[in-house]
Amino acid sequence: MEQENIITEEKIFELYGDYILNHGERPKNIYRFAKDNEFEEKDFYDYFSSFEQIEKSMLVNLFNKSVELATEVNSSDQIRSKEKLLNVYFIFFENMTMNRSLVLMILGNNKLHSAKIFSHLREAHRQFIKTLDFNDWEIIQKAKDDVKNFHEKAREEALWIHLVSAIDFWKKDTSPAFEKTDIFIEKTIDTVFELMDNEPLRKVVDLGKFLFKEKFKK
Repeated sequence: MEQENIITEEKIFELYGDYILNHGERPKNIYRFAKDNEFEEKDFYDYFSSFEQIEKSMLVNLFNKSVELATEVNSSDQIRSKEKLLNVYFIFFENMTMNRSLVLMILGNNKLHSAKIFSHLREAHRQFIKTLDFNDWEIIQKAKDDVKNFHEKAREEALWIHLVSAIDFWKKDTSPAFEKTDIFIEKTIDTVFELMDNEPLRKVVDLGKFLFKEKFKK
């Protein structure tokens, strides 16, 4: 019987998700959350320091699982970086859709709060982007040498802005099966790289303006 009360990271995700979906708010405190779920408060701290950290980690967990699920198809030498990126994104958004009520509650409607929750996801996304070889993109192959050497941080920033914009689009998407989100991702991913030239920092701003206008196109 004691075996049933062994707590794991996944179990905390499950218990916390069930709680906020059923109550519409965070638990009152960690002690009460642990007691109500029949485990020791100290076991909670083996994995998380706060409820906010759980929420940050939930999105990272969904993203990392998506990267893992895409690994088999992405391991082929025939798959270019663009396809690898899209494979992960489509699985990630499918995973978010399967947990849509929970993800929407975690993100909320306050942009400052969302930015906090996104902080861990941003690092996981950056690590994934570092695994991709962008020299196989046709537009990079055709570019001038100075374009090929554009700043890595600007590229990561542009791709992060794109992902956040896609998540924001998904949050507001009312189309069946959220098909417009898939279209949005496909339509905008090439533009991310087309806007990257020898002035990457300025173009990151241009990208933000472009994605903002795309969201409000009819």
